[in-house]
Parts: sequence; C-alpha cells; structure tokens
Amino acid sequence: MQGTFDELGTPLRETVFVVVDLETTGGSHRDCAITEIGAVKVCGGEVLGEFQTLVNPAQAIPPFIAVLTGITDSMVAGAPRLAEALPAFLEFARGAVLVAHNAPFDLGFLRAGCSGLGLTWPGFDSLDTARLARRVLTRDEAPDCKLSSLSRLFRTETVPDHRALHDARATVDVLHGLLGRLGNLGVHSLEELKTFSAQVTPQQRRKRWLADGLPHAPGVYLFRDGQGRVLYVGKSRDLKSRVRTYFTASEPRTRMAEMVGIAERVDPVVCATDLEADVRELRLIAEHRPRYNRRSKFPERASWVKLTVEPFPRLSLVRKVSDDGAVYLGPFSSARTAELVVAAVHEAIPLRQCTKRLSVRVASPACVLAEMGRCGAPCLVGSGESVEAYGAHAEAFRTLVASDPSAVVDLLHRRLALLAADERFEDAALQRDRLAALVRSVADLQRMASLTSVPELVAARPTADLGWEVSVIRRGRLVAAGVIPRGAQPGPFVDALVATAETVVPQPGPLPAATAEEVGCVLRWLDSDGVRLVRLTGELASPAFGAGRLRTWLGELAVARDSARPFDDRRRLRPIERPARATA
Repeated sequence: MQGTFDELGTPLRETVFVVVDLETTGGSHRDCAITEIGAVKVCGGEVLGEFQTLVNPAQAIPPFIAVLTGITDSMVAGAPRLAEALPAFLEFARGAVLVAHNAPFDLGFLRAGCSGLGLTWPGFDSLDTARLARRVLTRDEAPDCKLSSLSRLFRTETVPDHRALHDARATVDVLHGLLGRLGNLGVHSLEELKTFSAQVTPQQRRKRWLADGLPHAPGVYLFRDGQGRVLYVGKSRDLKSRVRTYFTASEPRTRMAEMVGIAERVDPVVCATDLEADVRELRLIAEHRPRYNRRSKFPERASWVKLTVEPFPRLSLVRKVSDDGAVYLGPFSSARTAELVVAAVHEAIPLRQCTKRLSVRVASPACVLAEMGRCGAPCLVGSGESVEAYGAHAEAFRTLVASDPSAVVDLLHRRLALLAADERFEDAALQRDRLAALVRSVADLQRMASLTSVPELVAARPTADLGWEVSVIRRGRLVAAGVIPRGAQPGPFVDALVATAETVVPQPGPLPAATAEEVGCVLRWLDSDGVRLVRLTGELASPAFGAGRLRTWLGELAVARDSARPFDDRRRLRPIERPARATA
C-alpha cells in the first residue's frame, strides 16, 4: 500500500517556521551587538504573526553600518536592551523552526546573547535558506545566493533593504519559493528538508518507498538485492529515519549510491537496546559479509602474537588460538601493528628470533644476533643460555601480557630518551610507535580478559523514561538483552532474561565466546554513565599494575602526534556545491 506523506515525518504544510533577521554593529558576535530583530511566523503559506524591535546595543554604531542599515545611535537610544528584547523573541519563536538567510550569522548572535544573559538556548531546529539555495538552484538561475539576488529570482513582495523585518519578509518569500522547487523533487517533510541534497540522484529518491513500514525503533537494517543477498548491514537508534536518509540525504561514501540502486528491499531487525543493535550488526556483517560493508567482515583474519610452547620459546604470528598452553597477545587487525609489537618485545626481551625448533641436546649454528649480544644463543648447547636461564625471558613476556608491563615499558622509555638525546629523531619516532603499539595491545587484552573471564554478568542502565535496559553477558558475549518498564519489579524480568539467555560453551584463548569487536562494544557499554552491576558470577577485575594505567600517556601521545603531523587526516572533504551551470 502506498504510504502517505504523514508517515514520512513532520509534513511541511503543518510546520511552523519563524523566519528571523538581525541587524548588528558588526560581523562578530564576540565584540559586536544586535541593533534590531525582525521575525515573521508562517505555517502552510500563511503569516501567523510578526515581531520587530530595535535594540539598544550599549555601544556606538559604526558610521558605515549606520549608512548600510539606516539605524543610527539616536534611533536606538530609547530602545529596549537585549535583556528585554531577546526573551520576548524567544517566546515568539517557541516551538517553531528557525529560518534565516546565512543562519550561522544570525543564530550565532542569538546564542551569544543567551549565553551573555545566562539564558538557556532552546533546542530550535534551524534552516539556512542560503545553504538550501546552493543545493537547489543552478548558476544560470542565480549568479550568487545573496538575499537580494534570490529576491529578484522569486519576485518577493518585499525588497530587502538591510532592515530586519523587511529582510525577514523577503526571506519568507524565498523560503516558499525554495519549498516549491523541493516539492517537485519529492521533499514533503521537515526531516527530508533538513537532509536534502542535490547530490542524491532521482533514482535514489524514487526508492524512498523502501523505508515504508520500518519502525521508529533501535535496531539493525539489511539492504538486500532482488535475489535476497545482503548488500549492506547498518544500525540506528531510529531505523525508519536512518534508512530514509539513504534516499534524501547526501551520502559521503561513494559506493552507497550504487548499493541503493541495486537494493530491492530493506529488512529490519528490531533490538531492545542500543547495545544489542551494536552486537547484532557485528554478527550479521561477519555472517553475511556484505559487499558494501568494509569493516568487521573477516574477524577470523585477525592475527595474534604467540609465545610458542617449547624448551626455548619464541614469538610467532598466528591466525588461530589453540588450546596448547601458549601465551597469546592480540588480536591485531593490522599486520603492521603486530610487527611493531613483536619488534618492541624483541627490543626489551632477548627472546630468540630464529624460526627453527631448537634441541636441548644437539647444538645448532648461532646467528648474527648472538654475535651482536642481542640473543643468549640457546642454540649453542653447553655454551649458550640454559633452559632455565632462557626461561626467565619467556616469563618476562608472560608477566608483560598477564599482569605488569612496567619492566619492559621502562626499558623502552629509556631507550627512547637516549635516541632523542642523540638527535636520532627518526629512530626515536619508530621506537615511540613500537612502544605505543605494545602498550595499547597489552592494555586492550588485559581489559578484555577481565570481562571474558567472568562466567556471567548482569548489568542495567537507566532509560530516558525511567525504566532500565538490562544486558546478560557471559564470557564477554552478549547473550540476552531487554528493557524493564518504569515502575515494574526488576527481579522477575532479570530472572526471565537469565533463564532464556544463550548458552555459551567457552573456546580456548583470551576471547572464548565473542570477537574482540563485540567484547569492545560490551566494555564501552559497561563504562557508560549510569550502568550498574546487578549480578556477578566470578570476579571482574583488571591487574593492579597493568597497562591500563598507561592509557593517559597513550592519549597524550596521540595528541602530540596529531599536532606534529596536522596533514595526516586523509578523510575526504566533501564541500557542499551548487549544481553546475547548465550548458547548451
């Protein structure tokens, strides 16, 4: 059944707009003041009311401003101060959508005025007619998007003349002209208007019906093609609103337009909580491996740093964790990060770097590292390190991973300081990156291990309507989620969740029941404001001297690196441009 416009959001014909314009003593709200406020309230094309007042700026009006606006010091001498005019305007605009031409200028002065007077800025929705015009109009229609140019284009009844109410009236006609253009493009709701972009193709807009029937609820959505194959998996707190943006808003990811063109249906998976939506998204991506998702598709490809089980253990990069008694550090989604960590460990702990299996009875030729003093040469039976002496190095790595990285970190810090003192800055930067990768990986593993070692944990977080969202977690895996309504007895709800929760059979390794990304989602939720432990089986604890205490240093290091290399941000900048000039 064809959906109505009312189902797509707030209809524009029922939206109350307050079009506002200000005159000021200058261009900066930090050292300039408002001299006039003019506003027009409209709904459904009809004017509901007007607001206009001069404002005493408590400062001299510059001569060129007086010439431009016609407002002089004598005109505002008896006008109300901003402390009287601004609250009156806020009352006039209450509950409406604020509209202005070059809205950041006008709204910036209004917000600064509220801040200076100790008033709370209401949560107004806002629209900028200048920005909207750049998205809708071509250069052939308007050489620029000044209010005077748009006034001529739309033949406004009032000519803008730098007086607040006159300019606001002209902006009303410009707004109505732009809304008429957008209506022909299928934009009929406030939500579609706020997210409209000319970069969305007509083919995308025609598929807005795919969002029909989706609920306004948190969950996961799956775009599918005509054969039912999953193209893309995403999550949102509002499924319907989020999916609708794929057809009305500009999408910075270039492949999304291609995906929308192929999609034939959208399947929702409603979730009880945001955490459940996060987790389900990860699991569905790993299960279906959609071609248009880039992350989380291949969790099995993560690598681990393994301390092998043999008389003379060594570090090895492996893909799979086995139940062999070995010590594992990771997982690493990047091979380069794993290599940095291995290099950092070898800098501090003289573990052998050869790959062959050594015998405790038969000697093998020593490598160059033994000659350089960077290896105890356990391969030289009788003259090299014994099993017991070499075991101290293996134990140092186990201590680093399990409980206390201080000895290794302090040694690497000292070497870093020496390199910097010798002005070997490139070597120092490499040493810094190795140290940071090691500390970060150990801290992450210790934090995850603190949760994955817990057989069962039940936690709750208050909701906006004074209820509780409850999560049951076993070995780091989310096994049940639900919401307790306001005023309900929590005990029976928790008992029911626990009784119906997924059974977990732990696998070997630091991540016995879930991927690192899922455990990370759960940990972030547990760290969020308001979360309370309801039940706990076992112990939830991190090492007292673990790497977690070095997270502050990691944050400071990241800030220092970003400030030293300001152009390393490779995110694509997508400026909003007007449609190109039409050619013959």
